[in-house]
Amino acid sequence: MKNDSRWVSGIVVSAVLLALTGCAGMSHRDRNTIAGAGIGAVAGSILTGGSTLGTVGGAAVGGVIGDRVGHK
Repeated sequence: MKNDSRWVSGIVVSAVLLALTGCAGMSHRDRNTIAGAGIGAVAGSILTGGSTLGTVGGAAVGGVIGDRVGHK
């Protein structure tokens, strides 16, 4: 079971990194959202020991934080 969650975590991180390569036409806000989601996914995975829920939750929270960065 723990091995499966590592696969899912790896897939999520890979998807985020792949999305970051297509940032040329994105707005600054969109790039912040994706970067926040990627950082959140990695942090959530690390903090929960590779838990799928922790990875997805971290990505969601990181995405929201990334979206709100720079807003006044």
